[in-house]
Amino acid sequence: MRTGCPGWWPVTEPDLARLVARLTAACRAAGLPVGPDRAARFAAAVVAVDPATTARLRYCARATLIADPEHLAVLDRVLDGVFGGLVDPAVSRGDTHAPPVEPEAAGTPGAGPEHSAVRAPGSGAPRAAAGTAEGGTDVPSAAVASAAERLSEQPFDELSEAELRDLVAAMSAFHLVTPRRRSRRVQPHRHGRHIDLRATLRAARRTGGDPVRTLRRSRRLRPRRLTVLCDVSGSMEPWARALLQLLWCARAGSRAEVFAFATRLTRLTAELGHGTPGAALDRAARTVRDRSGGTRIGDALAAFLDGPGARGAARGAVVLIISDGWETGGPDRLGRQMARLSRLAYRVVWCNPRTRLSGYRPLVGGMAAARPYCDDVVSAHSLAALDGLLAALATPRPGDRG
Repeated sequence: MRTGCPGWWPVTEPDLARLVARLTAACRAAGLPVGPDRAARFAAAVVAVDPATTARLRYCARATLIADPEHLAVLDRVLDGVFGGLVDPAVSRGDTHAPPVEPEAAGTPGAGPEHSAVRAPGSGAPRAAAGTAEGGTDVPSAAVASAAERLSEQPFDELSEAELRDLVAAMSAFHLVTPRRRSRRVQPHRHGRHIDLRATLRAARRTGGDPVRTLRRSRRLRPRRLTVLCDVSGSMEPWARALLQLLWCARAGSRAEVFAFATRLTRLTAELGHGTPGAALDRAARTVRDRSGGTRIGDALAAFLDGPGARGAARGAVVLIISDGWETGGPDRLGRQMARLSRLAYRVVWCNPRTRLSGYRPLVGGMAAARPYCDDVVSAHSLAALDGLLAALATPRPGDRG
């Protein structure tokens, strides 16, 4: 596994933007879940601290680029590779006022938080080290918390595969509940709407043919079908494994039909219907041939509505669409297919991870064409945000009594 090399940040390029880009790229290559948010925090820390030595630069990276203490050793190896050939700026400019660097703070590979403290100039108090956050919270205490607690607010696209596997138990504990509908089957009910004539006559045989009791019946209530359409195109690639894992949990906990699409529609119900999540995701990956390509949501919806949807997968169902709304086809076609879907389905819920961004507005393109036909739009971008998704799936139509 490549963890960087001394030439990645030469002395002649002490540029902040290049530093952030190359360091975060090295972290991701080493398997660390470093996303845009953490990269921005690292850049802000460098600007705020204005580190005079590479040791301080190292601690800026430790404090902002990782949240799991188990990732510290990997980050140290990455930093050694990136900073290995870098001359200390204080030494190169002959800065006699630069704070002394202790041996433990010089970036020795394997040095733990307990041996790493950079002292601020003119004070005997150690600055925040890798094991201590700015607010004084000891980071190793996070190791005591469960994976769900530690990663609940972390966007799925910033999680490593190991961290996603840690969330399987939490996702499997979800109960996907859909609104109930009246089935054709009936059951005895004390306050049923209809008289059960056969049951009443059978009971009358025990009282000499006199119908002393009038027995009633009602139609059984069953949960509505959940139909999931998941976008596995290139723009959704960072979310793909987390969302497919969620689909495995959804399929394991409810009667669901699962489809994937990018440029064409692929049914994944059988692949996600049994086994472990890892095996199910591997089967799904082998089945979907158009992963990480373009997105033709309108064509995929048309194929669904002309095929499985018309045969019952959409009729009266709660339909969940997981997509960021990027459409390489015409948005008009997507709008027409969404109108068809809304007439067939009981409810349409759209899960778009981009809606978590504060400035996001679906004003143009595919999402703008689809939004009028959606009953709910949620982000479901993290474990904590899945509560909003579950609530949207369980919400009945106004005035619907089942």
